[in-house]
Amino acid sequence: VVSTQSTGNYFINTNLSSNMGSSYDHAITVFSPDGHLFQVEYAQEAVKKGSTAVGLRGDGIVVLGVEKRSVPKLQDERTVRKIHKLDDHVCMAFAGLTADARILVNMARVECQSYRLTMEDPVSMSYIARHIASVKQHFTQRPGLRPFGLSTLIVGFDYDGSAHLFQTDPSGTFHEWKANAIGRSGKTVREFLEKHYTDEIAASDEACIKLTVRALLEVVQSGGKNIELAVMRRGKPLEILDTKTVEKLV
Repeated sequence: VVSTQSTGNYFINTNLSSNMGSSYDHAITVFSPDGHLFQVEYAQEAVKKGSTAVGLRGDGIVVLGVEKRSVPKLQDERTVRKIHKLDDHVCMAFAGLTADARILVNMARVECQSYRLTMEDPVSMSYIARHIASVKQHFTQRPGLRPFGLSTLIVGFDYDGSAHLFQTDPSGTFHEWKANAIGRSGKTVREFLEKHYTDEIAASDEACIKLTVRALLEVVQSGGKNIELAVMRRGKPLEILDTKTVEKLV
């Protein structure tokens, strides 16, 4: 039954049941009857609209590759970064809202330095991945907040020289991967990696870099100029490959 209440020239629908379904996405702390947190799911949709990012872990190398969107002619493209260094041995790429990523990157950098100051050791990969995931989860369980609209790929090396790749999502979960993709067409790129990633490729630094580029080319149609690559080898600093080097790999 639908009833209306007249107020001058306007009519207000007082049928509460018809609006009940949409009311569950107004607050992050309210579950829908079928167990959904709609604000978290909306944040995951924001990730799917973001630029594609690929992470790959080899035996002695970690590689991050991201799709570079075209920028206005007069804009300085150096101010548009999807790959960020968190510490000397940790790097992160993201897909989703850039403004949210800037806040999360700053928080992660502070935590890395705090850990180094307190423990007198560089932060472990599992610790910083868990910290970033915990920050995200905190924003799904407090009223008046909203989830971070991004997923991250975190790569680096532990003090024992082992390479790691972690992925976090807006809900606050995190998992370790050998190779993974997030953002636009992330599922397509992930399926490509599942077909082509092997232990033989993981053993070769050059093969790892080439596979990352090939995976990005599944969704990037304009070649190397729209691909940004970051490479970190065991015991060496992060290296951002220039456009000419990427073009040769393509």
